[in-house]
Amino acid sequence: MNHDLRHDAMHATHHDARHDPTHATHHDLRHDPQHAAHHAVRHETDGGTSADGRADERAETSMRPWLFRGRPGTVGTAVWRASHGEGPDAVLFDRDGTLIVDVPYNGDPRRVLPFPGAWEALARLRALGIAVGVVSNQSGVARGYLTRRQVQAVHHRVSLLLGPFGVWAVCPHGPEDGCGCRKPAPGLVLAACARLGARPSHTFVIGDIGSDMGAARAAGAHGVLVPTPATLPAEIAAAPRTAPDLRAAVRIALETPLPGSLPAPAGARSGRARPAAPVRRLTGGAR
Repeated sequence: MNHDLRHDAMHATHHDARHDPTHATHHDLRHDPQHAAHHAVRHETDGGTSADGRADERAETSMRPWLFRGRPGTVGTAVWRASHGEGPDAVLFDRDGTLIVDVPYNGDPRRVLPFPGAWEALARLRALGIAVGVVSNQSGVARGYLTRRQVQAVHHRVSLLLGPFGVWAVCPHGPEDGCGCRKPAPGLVLAACARLGARPSHTFVIGDIGSDMGAARAAGAHGVLVPTPATLPAEIAAAPRTAPDLRAAVRIALETPLPGSLPAPAGARSGRARPAAPVRRLTGGAR
């Protein structure tokens, strides 16, 4: 989820029910930009920034999404298809409220806290050779709270904690900008699929609010909703699929028949396959 999709006042009222109270107490949007910039990963971005991370911020918040190159960390979908018949090309995850705890407008890598089960869910997909990516609205850029470099710094921390992603697709626009990439528009999903070489019709989007499901639907992909306290009842009722946690959501993605799918042979659903290169898991020090 991206908190800006909820009314700011309502979010401020309910935010402390979702996160560590110390996060809510200290959230004043005055993060240390120098600390975040120090952790930026220059090799993951398609474009450069100035020394203070703000060069071309206005130009880059045109109507195009930001695409950050990741390190796939898998051997591609060939492993899954060779062993299991047809399956998903890719699984895309929302960032805030899905992979990590939603800290509003966060540009500080020290405040990144993964959700339980996130590492295991991603590891299963990588072991099967299925591409993984992130699609995230970050209106804090348009609002002046975040720089591109700070967004990169948080991505880098997530990758250190949860392993590599094939692509990071980010919408830096605000709700009133009228872009085609801000979820529930399809732009982020389509851009991520294009970068990964994935067919939208064979891609799953896992998120925690209705806009994630709307983006999947608009792109011709498949949505799986993992509700949190921020998820509205109407969004749960409208979701094409729901799961109690990320591991269950990934299981749904692996077991859902797709257009033109071949029946999975015996043992396919166990998740056993020749693993890709191992990913070292980091523990502790999430903030």
